[in-house]
Amino acid sequence: MAAEALRVAPCPGLRTVDVWFDPACPYTWLTARWLREAARVRPLEPRWHLMSLTLLNEDRGGDSEGDRGGYLMVPVRIGTAVRHHHGHEALGRFHASLWAVLDSPGGGGGRAGKWINDPALALAHAGLPPELAAAGTSTAYDEELRASHAEAVRLLGPRAGTPVVAVGDPAQPHRPLSAFFGPVVSRVPKGEEAGRLWDGTLLVAGTPGFHELRGRPAGPDPDVAGSDVGLT
Repeated sequence: MAAEALRVAPCPGLRTVDVWFDPACPYTWLTARWLREAARVRPLEPRWHLMSLTLLNEDRGGDSEGDRGGYLMVPVRIGTAVRHHHGHEALGRFHASLWAVLDSPGGGGGRAGKWINDPALALAHAGLPPELAAAGTSTAYDEELRASHAEAVRLLGPRAGTPVVAVGDPAQPHRPLSAFFGPVVSRVPKGEEAGRLWDGTLLVAGTPGFHELRGRPAGPDPDVAGSDVGLT
């Protein structure tokens, strides 16, 4: 059989792709970058929502992230404030800015190691009000965050991880056709490679009775910041 015949034909019609994520997770950022790449070659439109690693661990009665100080809640709380006041596209810009390679106002890199930028610096880079950074140490948006997180968990159950992706039906854009965790990637596919991964993910996730598929674990790509990714 010719190699071309093995390809999954892209589905026609624009698909809404709702993505729930914790902005502090590097693997989630790589998945978000893949979706941005796939959107360049396939008819899909991501919509960004929040979920929380802290709340996942809370539901499981543990702290697998070692977050005794609660630092993981800071970026996701700020993200919730961004989405509340400026919408999901602004949340996508904030997410991208958290992981971009930025210069701090005093010179030098804004990112410490492979983790995120200072949220205030990311807000400014994303064209958002810097005062939203105060939400990181406030509980003002926690009820909204918990509601968004619960929506993601409802789709996959208590064993959900970040990100959770729900794919809309082109004939009924606001009705989820399928939902899945991930895919978790350590390297971001580009161009048609990103499109083929999208096609394959839809095929597998849409198979009745499909439950789980795992590959060999790998650390995040050193280019986790994604200098190739814009803020759209």
